[in-house]
Amino acid sequence: MPLHADLHRHLGGAIVPRIFWRFLHRTGHPLASLYPVYEEFEMFITRPRASLSEFLELHSMVEQVQGIENLPYFVKKLVRGAFVFEGILYLELRHTPYYRTDARLSERDRIHQMREVVKVIAQAAHLPEFPLRLRQILCMHSRLPEHINRAILDLAHDEPDTVCGIDLAGPDTLYGERLQEHIAMFRYAKESGLKTTCHLYETPNGVYPELLPFVDRIGHGIYIPLKAPELLSQIADRGQCLEVCPTSYLKTGTLQSLDTLKLLFQRCEEAGVDVVICTDNPGLHDVRLPFEYENLLSLDIIDFKQLRRCQDAAFRHAFAWPHARPPDSILHTLTEPEPSLY
Repeated sequence: MPLHADLHRHLGGAIVPRIFWRFLHRTGHPLASLYPVYEEFEMFITRPRASLSEFLELHSMVEQVQGIENLPYFVKKLVRGAFVFEGILYLELRHTPYYRTDARLSERDRIHQMREVVKVIAQAAHLPEFPLRLRQILCMHSRLPEHINRAILDLAHDEPDTVCGIDLAGPDTLYGERLQEHIAMFRYAKESGLKTTCHLYETPNGVYPELLPFVDRIGHGIYIPLKAPELLSQIADRGQCLEVCPTSYLKTGTLQSLDTLKLLFQRCEEAGVDVVICTDNPGLHDVRLPFEYENLLSLDIIDFKQLRRCQDAAFRHAFAWPHARPPDSILHTLTEPEPSLY
C-alpha cells in the first residue's frame, strides 16, 4: 500500500539505469555504442562524482535523450516504478522544460514548445492502473538567460492543474553573479501565487540567505543546520521545511558519510523545523525512496518516530496534495518494531 510522498525528484535523474540502457540500445542511440555491456553503463551512471557541478553533467546527457518525443516512454516507466516498487502516493517531478524542447528549433519556438512539454508529461503520467498523483515543478536554471526563466515562470502560472510550483536549479556556483535577478524572479512568482522552492545550502557554494524569505520549501538546505543553525528559528517561523536527499550528498561529494546527517535531524527537531526525505535522482543513484529511509534507520541516523514525522511532513508540505495526510491517517498505523531490528 502506498505510504510515501516524494517532493524532490528530477526527471533527468529518475529513470533506473537498466531502463535507460535498454532504451539507448532499442533506439540505436549513439551512446549505446559506448556502453555495449549493461554493467559498464551502470557503473558509469551510478559512481560518485567529485562535485555537484560534475554530477550535473549527467543531467545534461540524459536531457539530450529525454526529448519531447521520448518523454511519454520515460514518464510512464517512472510512474509505474514509483507506484509499484516505492509505494509512492504523491510525487512532485521537477524539470527544466526548455531543455526538453527540440534543440533544432529557434529560441522563440523552443519557448513556445515548453507548454507542449508540460502537457505531454501530464498526459503520460495519467495511468489509471498506477494511480499515483503526479504534479510538476518547473525549474528555472542558473545557466538560462533571464527571459527564458521568466517564460518558465509564466508557464507555471498558466498551468495550475499540472504544475504545482517553481524552482531554481543548475550549478549553484552561478547564483551569486545574478542574485538580484533571482530574487526578483522569486518575488514575482510569490506575487503570482506560485509555490516556490529553491536549491539552496546544498553545497558550500549555495549559501544565499537573501533567497530564503522567498521560498516555501528549501531544496536540500543541509548546510543550514550543519553550518548556520542560527537560521533555523527563522525557517521555523516561516513554516519552511528542508528537502533532504541523503544519497545525493554521497554521489556529489558533498558529504563523505551519511552519519553527518544525524546532527541535522537533531538540530532541526530541536528548532521545530520539518525535514522531508526525498530521492532527488533515484535512477542515477540506484536508490529508491524506501531505501533512503532504510539507510537512515540502519545507520541509526533517525529512529522510527522520526521516520513517521518525515513521512507525515512530506504530505503536509506538498504543494498539491489535497489533504494534510494520506487517507485514514495511514502513516500512523505503522507500529514500532523491536529496537534490536536495527
